[in-house]
Amino acid sequence: MQKIELMAPAGNFESLQAALDNGADSVYFGVEQLNMRARASINFTLDDLPEIAKRCELKGVRSYLTLNTIVYDHDLSIVKTLVNKAKEANITAVIAMDQAVIAMAREAQMEVHISTQINVTNIETVKFYAMFADTMVLSRELSLRQVKKITEQIEKEQITGPSGNLVEIEIFGHGALCMAVSGKCYMSLHSQNSSANRGACKQNCRKKYTVIDQETGFEMELDNEYIMSPKDLCTIDFLDEVVDAGIKVLKIEGRGRAPEYVAKVIKCYREAIDSIENGTYSKEEVVSWMQTLETVYNRGFWSGYYLGQKLGEWSKGSGSHATQKKVYIGKGTHFFPKAQVGEFKIEAYNINVGDTILITGPTTGAQELVVEELLVNDQKLSEGTKGDMITMKLPFRIRQSDKLYKIVEHKVEA
Repeated sequence: MQKIELMAPAGNFESLQAALDNGADSVYFGVEQLNMRARASINFTLDDLPEIAKRCELKGVRSYLTLNTIVYDHDLSIVKTLVNKAKEANITAVIAMDQAVIAMAREAQMEVHISTQINVTNIETVKFYAMFADTMVLSRELSLRQVKKITEQIEKEQITGPSGNLVEIEIFGHGALCMAVSGKCYMSLHSQNSSANRGACKQNCRKKYTVIDQETGFEMELDNEYIMSPKDLCTIDFLDEVVDAGIKVLKIEGRGRAPEYVAKVIKCYREAIDSIENGTYSKEEVVSWMQTLETVYNRGFWSGYYLGQKLGEWSKGSGSHATQKKVYIGKGTHFFPKAQVGEFKIEAYNINVGDTILITGPTTGAQELVVEELLVNDQKLSEGTKGDMITMKLPFRIRQSDKLYKIVEHKVEA
């Protein structure tokens, strides 16, 4: 089995660093408004592009700019600027679905990846877009059998992209699924004039609804099921079959997620991909990875359409089913490099020796560890409370205003 590229989401610098620290081979991100997570995450600015490229290059990681919304005439000058700035910054590729964006990226001699929004579902469509793109994200609705047929035909017919290399196939491996075909939804536009296809989804599908019989007026609450809100995709328990389908890139969804989500999900899939390569992939490891994945944001898990299972894998609630949550404690104030000690101001919640904590920041990423010893206002104590200054030994550098959280168990309602 060939080792595949693990592609991580980055909604901000914290998540970008978390992806880089935990073994991503590539990252994808949006800049300002023309991407499918324009509203869901902070997003980067044009001025951030050089820093993104620099961090990725230092780690040998590929960088992909998402420009995958529908584009209107008044957007064209913005697109051109984004593409040219990405080229100048040495960003690796542009992910696109609009033909105008594809053309501009090609004109700038940038590598193009075809977004899932185009709905590539067959080999003839692959051949067509091979004129413009080296990598294509297949429709989310395909089974692994259909995916494998496409990858086999690429190999058999030697279908190459503009680079002269065989076209690479990418699929989604983990994260939120939408009830619409490959994300093309109009509910939010019709109900609130906020287009999901412009990155401004209001997530109507994640809400609870009551069904009314128009003839009798009888109302029925859909008990314990959100019938438009699918569970999250998870492939780690059959990742060997995914790799065997011949894909080259596994994409993790989550540009709107917190940095600890990116850190844990990428770490699990990094270990899983490596274990498949070295022959140690096992059910026991899968159980451990699943337990870790359950600790961060999720709506419950299912295998999507890949295994051809019956539909109806709906979420049981509107929010996260994560088994853990973070509680804000305070922020970083200083780091003493010689002693490898970090100082924090406690602003909200107490902290104790033995607690599992999370420290996040634009350069720090998302670092999780257990508190082994505390100095509270320069005294060795077991607990710090609101208003205290605390210090602790850290295996990494912190920066001013890095955020400190406590990780606590979270009971998921049945």
